[in-house]
Amino acid sequence: MAKGYLAIVLHAHLPYVRHPESEHFLEEKWFYEALSETYIPMVEIFERLVQDNVPFRLTFSISPPLLSMFTDPLLQQRYVKHLGKLIELTHKEESRTYGTPYHQAALMYKTRLQKAYDIFVHHYGCNLATAFKRFQDLGRLEITTCAATHGFLPLMMINPQAVRAQIKEAIKLHKDHFGVEPKGIWLPECGYYEGVDDILKEYGINFFFTDSHGVLFASHRPKFGVYAPIYCRSSVAAFGRDIESSKQVWSANEGYPGDPDYREFYRDIGYDLDHEYIKDYIHPEGIRIHTGLKYHRITGKVDLSDKQPYNPEWARGKAEQHAGNFMFNREKQVDYLANYMDRPPLIVSPYDAELFGHWWFEGPLWLEMLIRKIAFDQKSIELITPSDYLTRHKCNQVATPCQSTWGAAGYNEVWLNEKNHWIYRHLHMIADRMTELADSFPKAEGNLLRALKQAGREVLLAQSSDWAFIISTGTMVPYAIRRTKQHVANFLQLYDQIKYCKIDEGYLAHLEWQNNIFPDIDYRSWRTHADKTKTAIS
Repeated sequence: MAKGYLAIVLHAHLPYVRHPESEHFLEEKWFYEALSETYIPMVEIFERLVQDNVPFRLTFSISPPLLSMFTDPLLQQRYVKHLGKLIELTHKEESRTYGTPYHQAALMYKTRLQKAYDIFVHHYGCNLATAFKRFQDLGRLEITTCAATHGFLPLMMINPQAVRAQIKEAIKLHKDHFGVEPKGIWLPECGYYEGVDDILKEYGINFFFTDSHGVLFASHRPKFGVYAPIYCRSSVAAFGRDIESSKQVWSANEGYPGDPDYREFYRDIGYDLDHEYIKDYIHPEGIRIHTGLKYHRITGKVDLSDKQPYNPEWARGKAEQHAGNFMFNREKQVDYLANYMDRPPLIVSPYDAELFGHWWFEGPLWLEMLIRKIAFDQKSIELITPSDYLTRHKCNQVATPCQSTWGAAGYNEVWLNEKNHWIYRHLHMIADRMTELADSFPKAEGNLLRALKQAGREVLLAQSSDWAFIISTGTMVPYAIRRTKQHVANFLQLYDQIKYCKIDEGYLAHLEWQNNIFPDIDYRSWRTHADKTKTAIS
């Protein structure tokens, strides 16, 4: 028997970015970069672990927008084209870097991207959802869901129907692709408010995650801190984040990713090389972008020009060293905590999945080495998922977590501040009107049904927490503002058409083509719950 448990939780999410009108939207590159640098490398390490019969259990939260992009034929085709261009570039780079300190890195990229092409196209038919389902069915991953469009639920609580729709549509999509309903959920931004667990319970969700203070500042002091879950009064379990293990991985200043042997993210040949050489691999209008080919390591913290050549073997050695250090620290942590608990302590270590590979290039390799070391080099720790824990330890303390997030300062200010507060009056208004529509039309068919379903899609897309986050942090702000306003405007146009029985079939077809997320959406998800009523459209 292990002395304690380690639950590694990876939250995989991107905003729904799909522009059929043009293949040159810069924002679509977010998805392509995530595939090449995070999700395909993750699939590759899971395949190696399964092939080598290495036991492991991880929790992987896949948001509905990312899942929808995984399975979208248009984005799949565009990514294959994108990957082909990158492979072409690596062949050019093999020649250009010959005889320089960058040649080994260039060869690494050539091999890596060709392997990515084989995995994506030949192994999984361009659909990574089937890859993750395979590892779920093998018992290696517990896949959890998220809210439908990563809507920030604490700021939607004034309309419980809007929260229910976010949860219900997420669960439906999850079951469609993974064959089972999720047992757990990643609340967007770990945003908890009292009462949301009651809605989770309605839809069969057994657990969620909070930041450390969400559990530590609960209504009753948790006896075991964050090292055991607490039950809400609804019987849904809350798992709190462990601060120490989290900081070792995500912190660029105090954690592993800032090591000078690791690859530098911000230095890319898309910016470094002559335009004439790189023009076919950046934006057609000449806008410099990241290609993913980066030849420097993290040296010279301030000046990007003061960077030393990246050495893949040095980085591999450092990843192995850091994996061993992480495991050693968790062993000592478990040894200490076990003296004060009546059950094995649980260390919950949640991370954004894109930290591994995209931001921290060596992250997937580090994770693979950690899993192998835990399997064969120690006996104190067992990798576990929240469902595994709740099956073994059914009796847990009852308390209500405090309202919290894992954003800066720990509460709501990232998503509600002087930069983005203006969006919420519009989001509340369209959510209320969507409930009005759902209550007014308990049954619908034909164009009316299509319009009601598209109205629901536009509400969900407007509610994405990503737009408020981007506006708050000051990156790609015009795009986030445009997306928010466009989805609100789309809904209002549909609302008027439905209300006055003047549905424009051409306009509706255009929106269905452009914003096609949740093909089986149920507009009745917004209906007034239980015995509450609202005034129907006259």
